[in-house]
Amino acid sequence: MLLGKEKIPLYCQLAEIIINEIESKGLKENDRLPAEREYSEKYKLSRATVRQAIDYLEKKGYIYKIQGSGTFVSSRRLKQKLLKFYSFTEEMKKQGKVPKSKILSFKIIEADNKISKELNLSKKEKVIELVRLRLADDEKIMYEKTYLPHKKFLDLSKKDLLMNPLYDILQNKYKLTFTKALERISVNISDSDVSEILSIPSNTPIINLQRWTYTGIEIIEYTLSLVRGDRFEFEVELNKE
Repeated sequence: MLLGKEKIPLYCQLAEIIINEIESKGLKENDRLPAEREYSEKYKLSRATVRQAIDYLEKKGYIYKIQGSGTFVSSRRLKQKLLKFYSFTEEMKKQGKVPKSKILSFKIIEADNKISKELNLSKKEKVIELVRLRLADDEKIMYEKTYLPHKKFLDLSKKDLLMNPLYDILQNKYKLTFTKALERISVNISDSDVSEILSIPSNTPIINLQRWTYTGIEIIEYTLSLVRGDRFEFEVELNKE
């Protein structure tokens, strides 16, 4: 029997207990949970109440069911808090994931009208274009293109990026101090090219994330990231002043 929370529906109390069990027992993605009958007997609840709790957790994305096999722990969505500078590599490590960046392309190009505008450069000024695939535990999460003014980073090489995260290089090698970043988020669906790159079905929800990073009043980075909407979520904490 569940005690002490009379005003909270029983199925919600059981759902909270199951979530705590997943976390306290360190259950991993795809680990099997006890059967509904076990929860019913352990907590003296009706099967209908247990089923309601399981259905609630499934809708919330904590678990998934396979008919005839049981209930399993879902893959957890990766969270990213906004309102502060962050690094994909460091954030994945904090969440217990092994981050990996695969460089698909590194080249120096003439900026087109859009990139010139985003970086506040003259037309056809040279920029570094860095195209990467970002992975967590070998799962493809994000496809991104980063643009940097070449005149600021004349000796930046692909070898540098294979050895260290980009932001570490900018801060340590080039002694840059980031003063602010602007991010703009929108939602779309993946086309065939993006779907192939991220190994997802066509028309999967995609988060378009644009980022402008500043040092002083100068923009030193513009990045466009295409993020899997089914595996990643952004979180903003609003504080009352």
